[in-house]
Amino acid sequence: MSQLFSPYTLGQTPLKNRIAIAPMCQYSATDGLPADWHMIHLGSLALSGAALLILEATAVSPEGRISAQDLGLWSDEHRRALQPIVAAIRRHSPIVLAVQLAHAGRKASSAVPWEGGGNILVEDGGWQTVAPSAVPHAEDETVPVALDDAGLAKVKQDFVDAARRVHDLGIEAIELHGAHGYLLHQFLSPLSNQRTDRYGGSLENRMRFPLEVFKEVRAAVPRSVAVGMRISASDWVEGGWDVEQSVVFANELKKLGTDFMHVSSGGLSPKQKIPVGPGYQVGFAERIRRETGLPTIGVGLITEAAQAEAIVAQGQADMVALARGILYDPRWPWHAAAQLGAQVDAPPQYWRCQPHDQKQLFGAPPVTSRLGQR
Repeated sequence: MSQLFSPYTLGQTPLKNRIAIAPMCQYSATDGLPADWHMIHLGSLALSGAALLILEATAVSPEGRISAQDLGLWSDEHRRALQPIVAAIRRHSPIVLAVQLAHAGRKASSAVPWEGGGNILVEDGGWQTVAPSAVPHAEDETVPVALDDAGLAKVKQDFVDAARRVHDLGIEAIELHGAHGYLLHQFLSPLSNQRTDRYGGSLENRMRFPLEVFKEVRAAVPRSVAVGMRISASDWVEGGWDVEQSVVFANELKKLGTDFMHVSSGGLSPKQKIPVGPGYQVGFAERIRRETGLPTIGVGLITEAAQAEAIVAQGQADMVALARGILYDPRWPWHAAAQLGAQVDAPPQYWRCQPHDQKQLFGAPPVTSRLGQR
C-alpha cells in the first residue's frame, strides 16, 4: 500500500492522502480582494487530487502585503469576497482548505515578479514598511520603521482578526507565515532583529513575538481549526537563523498547541547561498519531526512520485507539499497514484479519462456511454 496515499489527520481534520499544495502568491488581487483569476486558479488546484490546498500568503493588513496585488483578509469585505470561491470548491471537491496568514514586514512594498519583484520606494509609489528593527532587506531598499509597543499590538490583533475570518469562512486550517524573510521570520533571525528590548538579542527573546502571535491566533479559533506555522529552517547565511534554533522554536510552538510545522528555508537575506537540489529542504523537516515529534510537511523540489513516496514511507515528513511542480502538472497526484498503484479523488465528470490499464485509479470503472465516445 502506498504511504503517500494513506490517510492522515491534520489536527482534528482527516485528509485523504499526504499531498499538500503549498501556498503560492498569485499577485492578482485588487485592494486585497480576490479576482476571477483566484476562482479559476484555486478551482483547478482543488480538482488535482491533493488532500490539502493552502491559499497563498494572505495579508493581515494593507501594509503587510508583499505587493499591492496581494490577497488580503483584513476586513469583512475580504471575507465576503472569498466566500463564493470557498463555496464553489466545497461543491465540487473534498479537498481540505487552509489559509496562510502573512505580514511581509520589511519585504513589503514590492513589485510583482513579472515586473522585476524589486522594492518600490515610497517616493515611487510604494509604502513605508515596518520590521523588528530599522534594517533594510538590502542596502538600497526602504529602511523599515522599527515596531514599537503599539505597532506590535496592532500586528498581533491583525493576525487574530484575520484568523477569525478564516474560521468564519469555514476553512479548516491556518498556517502562520514565519518563513522566507517575512515579518515573523525577521523577528527570529539575528540578521534582521537587532532590538535591545525583550523581543531581541537572545534566542528566547527573538522567539517571543512570533510565539505571542501564534498563542493569540490559537486561542482565537476552535481546536477544530488546525493551526500551524511555516518556517525557514535556515537563512543559509553564516550567523543567521539555523536548524538548531528551528528545533528549539518548534518545541516552544509544540507547548502552545501547534498542529503542524511546514518546513522551508531561505528568503531573509540576499547574501543567502542555497545548495538547491532535489528534496534539498527535506532533511530539515526530518530533523524537526525527529526531535520534536511534531507533524511536519516537507517541501522543496519534490517532483517525482517515488521520491514523495520515500519521504513519507521513511518518516522524513508526514506530508509533502508541491508548489511550482503542481502548476506545471495540475494533475500530479493522479499521475503519482497511477505510478504507485493507489487511488485518488476525481470528479465524476472526469472519470472518462481514466486509462484502461488503471481501472481503479479513481475508485470507479472507466465511464462508457451510449451518448458518445469516452
